[in-house]
Amino acid sequence: MARRILDRVPHWSQTPAQRIVGPLQEFIHNSAAGGIVLISAAVLALILANSPLSEGYNELLHSEVSVTAGSYTLGADVLHWVNDGLMAVFFFLVGLEMKRELLVGELSNRRAAMLPLVAAVGGAAVPALIYVAMNSSREVVGGWGVPMATDIAFALGILALLGSRAPFALKVFLTSVAIIDDLIAVLVIAIFYSSGINFVALGMGIAVLFAMLALNLLGVHRTWVFAVLSFFVWLPFFESGVHATIAGVLAAWMVPARFKMEPVDFVRRVREMLDRFETIPLSTPDDLMITDQRQQSAVIEIEDACEAVQAPLQNMEHSLHFPVNFVVMPLFALANAGVALSLSGLEGEAGLVTLGIILGLVVGKPAGIMLASWLAVRTGLGALPEETNWAQVLGAACLGGVGFTMSLFIAALAFGDGPLLDASKLGILAASLISGTLGYVLLRRASADQTIPTPEPAAH
Repeated sequence: MARRILDRVPHWSQTPAQRIVGPLQEFIHNSAAGGIVLISAAVLALILANSPLSEGYNELLHSEVSVTAGSYTLGADVLHWVNDGLMAVFFFLVGLEMKRELLVGELSNRRAAMLPLVAAVGGAAVPALIYVAMNSSREVVGGWGVPMATDIAFALGILALLGSRAPFALKVFLTSVAIIDDLIAVLVIAIFYSSGINFVALGMGIAVLFAMLALNLLGVHRTWVFAVLSFFVWLPFFESGVHATIAGVLAAWMVPARFKMEPVDFVRRVREMLDRFETIPLSTPDDLMITDQRQQSAVIEIEDACEAVQAPLQNMEHSLHFPVNFVVMPLFALANAGVALSLSGLEGEAGLVTLGIILGLVVGKPAGIMLASWLAVRTGLGALPEETNWAQVLGAACLGGVGFTMSLFIAALAFGDGPLLDASKLGILAASLISGTLGYVLLRRASADQTIPTPEPAAH
């Protein structure tokens, strides 16, 4: 019985490479499906904002919601609960993905990581420079961070529509670029979009982070412990003036990535428990396993072994993919993508904000990614992903201009409520639509057997 059950579990037959690539494949699959839901939520938000229901839609977003515990009251409107509360969960997942990629993923190999790293830096810098060149006045220059980031869910969702036309290595490249993009965006938010810092509250949050680090180093392996402590990191950050979503990333980096039991010991232990389970017959057909304490003990020990062989980081990342992709991000889109589609407000600086974002994402993003990638390959710092060519990299670079989620998030921090935020939303939506369409068309045309010259690495 033990062998029959173990044979049906695919993990034991996987190679180390498969165990590394597996989480990335699952992430891409979930993100691609989540992209469809995200698009639907964004379209619904646009419909609501441009219909007779627009007044009710806006009133709901600005309705006050308070949580009281004793003498302590935490209050904010619905929009802020979504942007500062729910999105902290999104950033927590981003932090888990960053840590995994750096430890065992594509970014753990220096040479493999250099190309997406350099590409992401170029893809963040050029759009920001384009925006600043067009919007140098003090009132609007703060939006320079808006065209910097790539939306993973949207980009991978579009890439998934191509099926086998897009090599898996290209998906890995785009995912790695987007993850590094997110890291850059997190640093930008922490440094440039946090203000009025309450150092007492910030110190409390940092103290909880150190407690999480200590528990990690001491070998505490319970996922729920780190989940609870992550909430108590977020809460003081929420009050500190440092944007609360930063707490999600920092808390994620404190989650253990080690497992307590070696796979070989796990197989041996589970086999022993299954053998014990099988040798304890029930006395009558009417007996239930739930009444036999020996069988229950064997099941509990198997459950404990299953938890010990998986890292808390792996458990939490797997658990969060569905709620983040299918609940958190769609709600964020529903709350933030609603903007009245009107050209009347695009005059003066508002029009330049919109144009700067469009040019930054549609032109600057692919230009920065392509130029940086070419330099990395030309100098020998990196190499093109396997079975890909420069035409496909260009298509993926254009998908990098789909900035939706992170761009909307930074725009809300940069402009607050008002006409400039509406102008930035129009720019983000237009640029994401153009970039997504352009990337899809280019990738569809780029066949795998195209012969496109690759620059030779410099001699060393």
